[in-house]
Amino acid sequence: LSVPTILTKMGLSEGFWHHEYWLPPGATWEDMKESADIHYPQPQDLLLCLPGALLLIIVRCIFERTVALPLGRRLGVSDKLRPIVQPNATLEGFYVLLGRTPKEGDLISLAKQSDLPIKKVETWFRHRRAQDRPRLMKKFCEASWRFTFYFTSFFSGLALLYDKPWFWDHTVCWLKFPQQPLPPALGWFYLLELSFYCSLVATLPFDVKRKDFKEQIIHHIATITLIFVSYCANLIRFGMIIMLVHDASDYILELAKMLHYMKWKQVCEAVFIVFAVVFIISRLVVFPLITYYYFVTKFQLFLISCLINTFLMILQLLHIFWSYLIIQMIFGVILHGAKRKDARSDTEESDRSEAEDLAKNK
Repeated sequence: LSVPTILTKMGLSEGFWHHEYWLPPGATWEDMKESADIHYPQPQDLLLCLPGALLLIIVRCIFERTVALPLGRRLGVSDKLRPIVQPNATLEGFYVLLGRTPKEGDLISLAKQSDLPIKKVETWFRHRRAQDRPRLMKKFCEASWRFTFYFTSFFSGLALLYDKPWFWDHTVCWLKFPQQPLPPALGWFYLLELSFYCSLVATLPFDVKRKDFKEQIIHHIATITLIFVSYCANLIRFGMIIMLVHDASDYILELAKMLHYMKWKQVCEAVFIVFAVVFIISRLVVFPLITYYYFVTKFQLFLISCLINTFLMILQLLHIFWSYLIIQMIFGVILHGAKRKDARSDTEESDRSEAEDLAKNK
């Protein structure tokens, strides 16, 4: 069966999959017919990402409970005691429905309704916000899972590509495109990456919510779109290189977070500087060099390639945004000795205020 026939049977419009949209000028789906010895990407294979994402979520839950949690305890990661919040229906209703931080007028009104001093109301809301903040152990478990995946993904991808001539010479990457057979290992790697990012989207509402939450959503959507489109258009070689460039720094960041939660400050700072160097070189130098030089100047443009360029540009803007945060953190925290705090932290209260509240309650 040809690709359009398969896709039509999947309930997708045949016009949507017209070869002029997905393939460069002069190429058709007939050029990608499979045989007994030669295999090409088949879009229906990507449906496996749904059970794949579910499987990864299950594996993650098991990993966090059986590996990350005991490891964190053994390495000294512990959750701080938090002030106990006294039940109050009036204040709880406002907190849930109207906001976590009431304004001065709201505080006065709530104090009258609950028959409490304004200071007590302010303290209640501070304690309530502290109660909702994610525990340190939860952060450590999440970072451990992502470190494990990114580390495995990066070095597995490197092992798959190191002996490929097109990996080292990107001009060879486009030879005979789109008639480039798909090795099974690369197909499974692609599917694993897609499943992972789908699992991240599914668990995003339950994970630690950081300041760049919106940027993370944009990043995941752009990544999933690029993986899906590049697979369908048989841009596997290009996609593998881009994924490897991204994974090169991700596992180092997660390691730095783990060290931060373990309170190994000096080692954490050293690892973070390594991360910053790798991130800036890979995302602001290597990434645009590969994408915008080879993909734009050395490749015939068509509809899907323009779409890919758009999403690659979105990723590049995010890289610039995160590079700004990283540089700001290096100068503000490490070089100037400012208070150490994750630039993407989810916390809003200081440890000192929490300690004071606990002391008052004793």
